[in-house]
Amino acid sequence: MAHTMRATSAVEKFAESDLCTLREELARSGLDSRQAAELIGAFLGVRGYGVSSCAARDAATRIESYGCSLASMQEELEKLARVM
Repeated sequence: MAHTMRATSAVEKFAESDLCTLREELARSGLDSRQAAELIGAFLGVRGYGVSSCAARDAATRIESYGCSLASMQEELEKLARVM
């Protein structure tokens, strides 16, 4: 009988208040994709995660296209976050 083990990793659940703050900052008029990527990178960086600039720009675009719901933001940040 074969037994398959699946690797599990803890998924960071960011505080709703932190996600709301990030969403508000991303929604500010005048932020271009580079600035939005930097903001996402800083958000993850202070929490001990790294992210590539290109991936952060892509995520910022997807977050905006989803209407910036907290659930979509959480999902995108989970995909981006790399433990440092």
